[in-house]
Amino acid sequence: MKQWTKEVVIDAPIERVWKYLDGSLENMQKIMPQVVSNEPVTITEGMVGSIYLQKYKEGKRVMEYEVETLDYLDSPNEKKMKVGFTLGGMFEITAGYELVKLDDDQTRFIYTTSNRPLKWFVKLFLLFANDKVVVDFVERVKRVAEEEEGN
Repeated sequence: MKQWTKEVVIDAPIERVWKYLDGSLENMQKIMPQVVSNEPVTITEGMVGSIYLQKYKEGKRVMEYEVETLDYLDSPNEKKMKVGFTLGGMFEITAGYELVKLDDDQTRFIYTTSNRPLKWFVKLFLLFANDKVVVDFVERVKRVAEEEEGN
């Protein structure tokens, strides 16, 4: 299994950043443009255990998978969400989003993702994996939140 963590300070209020992670499909697509659908299947009290059917477009191909909420916290000064899904029967992936309010106009964003191969032959792909996708995602969240904030 490989894991990556990237952290950045965003010049935007915590609620502004959170709406891209835990909001409408339209807001989610601003930071994850490849997600074309995110439909609730099961919503639980407290959100942990909730399942969404998500569709992701890669080129002309659309993949569909169930995303389960593994951890969830929504408080004024700290927000967390961790989701997990299996991609194409090949990888088990988790993505964790943590927001910490630094002040009214600044938020620390910590993104952690892991990728565990489910088939022996896909382990080779992870040997060449790097953090470029993680870095790009964190920078996109920062850019989108700050542009909307007007910074």
